[in-house]
Amino acid sequence: MGCLGNVLWFVFGGCISGLSWCLAGLLWCVTIVGIPVGMQCFKFAALAFFPFGKEVQYGGGAGSLLLNVIWMIVTGIPLALESLLIGFLLCVTVVGIPFGMQHFKIAKLALMPFGAEVY
Repeated sequence: MGCLGNVLWFVFGGCISGLSWCLAGLLWCVTIVGIPVGMQCFKFAALAFFPFGKEVQYGGGAGSLLLNVIWMIVTGIPLALESLLIGFLLCVTVVGIPFGMQHFKIAKLALMPFGAEVY
């Protein structure tokens, strides 16, 4: 299911989610201070392009909490809302439920990306 799911995901909307993460990364990389945040966005763009077969573990400390708060205010909420909306639309049909669940995974990651690791 992983390979076929990733191909279907990419063709039917996963490219939009991944491009959103890439755009966020480019906007963060405009400033020198935002380059570490932008690089994190590019890492998670790979997950947004091909999410099947990957898991996200959350962790981190005080530094991650501070970066997550700044991230959520500036970029996280729009990315999370995009994934939530698409996820709800996909869950309307039975066939779309696995794809909707992947969007919910990405929405949670969009709110708390720092301290998270993708396996």
